[in-house]
Amino acid sequence: MAIHPTAIIDPEAELDSTADIGPYCIVGSGVRIGARTRLVAHNYLEGKLTVGNDNVFFPYCSCGVAPQDKKYKGEPSETRIGNGNSIREFVSIHRGTEGGGMVTSIGDGNLVMAYVHVAHDVTIANHTILANNVTFAGHVMVDDYANIGGHCGIHQFCRIGRYAMVGSYSVLNQDVLPFSTIATTREVKVFGANRIGLERRGYSSDAIETLQTLFRILTRAGLNTTQAIIRIQEELPQTSDVIEVLEFIRNSRQGFVK
Repeated sequence: MAIHPTAIIDPEAELDSTADIGPYCIVGSGVRIGARTRLVAHNYLEGKLTVGNDNVFFPYCSCGVAPQDKKYKGEPSETRIGNGNSIREFVSIHRGTEGGGMVTSIGDGNLVMAYVHVAHDVTIANHTILANNVTFAGHVMVDDYANIGGHCGIHQFCRIGRYAMVGSYSVLNQDVLPFSTIATTREVKVFGANRIGLERRGYSSDAIETLQTLFRILTRAGLNTTQAIIRIQEELPQTSDVIEVLEFIRNSRQGFVK
């Protein structure tokens, strides 16, 4: 195991023999680190924290620390990080709370850029891109392959759907539909399907055009949501993607960006 002599490792921490712990890192007693995960330098990990394989923590990030929630009273909540994630400089990831399921979790293959804040009870799925200074309030859910531009602020309990693209400097207080591209101008608006992102993931032109039509009906046809859903069900093929968007709308707690 490669542990720099300046690193401080609690005897009760569990580190895989192939983990690499760089200069001035601090690893607390409740931390478990998987195979080939690397702490580059000056990282602080504590709490009940499980880190999987092949992750890289760049300098000055902190993970597993107590949440910024005044209701938190020291309950033994935890943080879970999967495999193959890149956690860049000055990222902060806080553990869960009793009011939110006790777990903050990050899945596999995510790029978490510098200064991102992942608050208590946030769930980030797989293969997302979170650009610099994205800030999540507590209890946010981010689905697979979402791409969130720099300096975005996301209100608590919001959900960002699969393959969504959120433009930089957007402030979100409602859910973001799967496959959509949105950005804040003077207000947050849907600009249609995330065509480039979907093409990169192998979606056919017919599938993308179906989603484009869905968003046109939903946002530009002068219909309320109920009327738009009826029209979508009558006029569009009920593919798995269309069904996913409609189910997302039905299950939205915060309303959604329209």
